Amino acid sequence: MAKVRLVDIAAQVGVSTVTVHNALTGQKGVSDELRAVIQKMASEMGYRPVSSARRQERNRMLRSIGVLIHEQYLAEYTTFYWKMYQELALVATDKNCMAAVEILKHDMEDHQILPRMVEENQVEGLIVMGEISREYIRFMKEQTRIPIIFLDFYDKELAEDAVISDNFYGMYLLTELLFERGYRKLAYVGSIHRTSSIMDRYCGFHKAMLEHGEELPEEWLIEDRDRLGNIEFSVPEKLPEAFVCNCDLTAGRLILKLEKLGYKVPEDVAVIGFDNFLYPGLPDKKITTYEVNTRALVKIALEKVMKRLKNPSSGKGLNVVSGHIVEKESVGKLSHGNK
Repeated sequence: MAKVRLVDIAAQVGVSTVTVHNALTGQKGVSDELRAVIQKMASEMGYRPVSSARRQERNRMLRSIGVLIHEQYLAEYTTFYWKMYQELALVATDKNCMAAVEILKHDMEDHQILPRMVEENQVEGLIVMGEISREYIRFMKEQTRIPIIFLDFYDKELAEDAVISDNFYGMYLLTELLFERGYRKLAYVGSIHRTSSIMDRYCGFHKAMLEHGEELPEEWLIEDRDRLGNIEFSVPEKLPEAFVCNCDLTAGRLILKLEKLGYKVPEDVAVIGFDNFLYPGLPDKKITTYEVNTRALVKIALEKVMKRLKNPSSGKGLNVVSGHIVEKESVGKLSHGNK
């Protein structure tokens, strides 16, 4: 019979592994009602708690891994990176690691202030989720010798230890899907100089456009965010046949704007996104998208950290993780005879 783990109980109850741990060890932060539910589930599943001696020994073997997320990626909606962090926390549990998260504030980045968990030597390695400035990366690498892995961001000069989704070919395949369905006049929605992911997705889009001999009018290359990560953009006066959006958040916001203007998706115009992530607070618009394999991304990132801890010269290089297209309802089939 397989050993029952905290993560198994958490999955059954629908809470985090940390909550299960706190409930079963008498820690604060869990209501009496929820604690009773968790204890009952643990008993029914045959969970055997770790003895005090074994727990102390295991804690000595635990590796502490920090996760740094820039505040610009937490604006307005519960974000894709929170989902990714939750995935990483689950994987870390299986690998006998503890994952602690800290938010990188704009003033910390601007004034080059180290994350507290790094400054106070609380972590043995660091995973940075999302793009941060090159200057701040240089600063961190000068100030600490712990291994730093970059997740969903890479830079040839500085972030050689990186794990990213296949942004280029993912968006290339999505754009090809539009051409297969008859769409030719396409717009791209995304601030291409804001992050390497948005740039790579644009390059995949542009490759497909070049192969089909289509040009991108200036007004159809649409900026979608400011420096603080706030999503804001305008719908062009002349609509394309389809909008190619750099992420599902932008795609969802765009569909809401189009509906307010009286347009229907996909009857009047098609929209595609990227990530396959439904942002809480936005209605599900059934966006055709490219699903990022977050579980594989965080697993590889964590493995790279562990390799670096054992051998500082190992685990280096860029890892690219493929995802897959998820077809929903925001793309139809266009007949140019009717356009």
